[in-house]
Amino acid sequence: MNLIETLNWRYATKKMDPSRAVPQDKVDRIIEAARLAPTSSGLQPFEVIVVTSPEVRAKIREIAWNQAQVTEGSHLLVFAAWDHYTPERINHMFDYTNEVRGFRNEGWENYRQMLLNTYPKRDAEVNFQHAARQAYIAFGVAMLAAAEEGVDCTPMEGFDPAKLDEILGLRARGLRSVTILPLGYRQEDGDWLVKLAKVRRPREQFVSEVK
Repeated sequence: MNLIETLNWRYATKKMDPSRAVPQDKVDRIIEAARLAPTSSGLQPFEVIVVTSPEVRAKIREIAWNQAQVTEGSHLLVFAAWDHYTPERINHMFDYTNEVRGFRNEGWENYRQMLLNTYPKRDAEVNFQHAARQAYIAFGVAMLAAAEEGVDCTPMEGFDPAKLDEILGLRARGLRSVTILPLGYRQEDGDWLVKLAKVRRPREQFVSEVK
C-alpha cells in the first residue's frame, strides 16, 4: 500500500483478536519509528513503556473505561512525558548529541544556554504540556508505522492518568502518562466500526490557502 492507502486502511480498532499476537519484529519497528520522530530542540522529552504483562494490562483496563483493546491486544504502548525540563535533562541530550556527532558547535552550545536560561524557569505544568505535545508527534508516527506493518491499533486518551502513573510507577521516574496505544489485529466479528466508511471533512472544508 502507498501512504494514502495505508491511512485509509487504518482505523481506531474497536475489537481485537486476543488469539493473535503482534510479532516482536513488527513491534520493534513501530517503536523505532516513534524513537525517530522529530521533537522540539531534539530533546525527546518522553519515553515509551511497552506493557505486555496480562496482569498489569488488566489493571490498566480497569482505569481506562474498561476498553477491551487494552487486554485483547498483545502489546500496550504508553507514551509518558517528562514532568519538567531540568538542567540535567537538557544537558544530557546536548552532551549526547555532541558525543554522537563527535564535535562541539558554537551555535549549538549557544542554543543550549538559551534553553537552560529559559525552560527550567518555567512552571512545571507548562513544561509538561510542552513535552506532552512532543510525545504526541511520536504517537502519530507510531500509529502510521503500525499501519505500515499491517498492525491495528487504537489511540486512547480515555484513562485516568494519575492512576496509570501509579500502576507503572511513573512519577518516581519523573514521568507522567500522556496517551496509550494498544497494538493487535482486528477481529471483524464484533467490531461495529470495521465496515463503516472513514469519515473526514472534505478538503475544501479542511484546507485554506494563502497566496
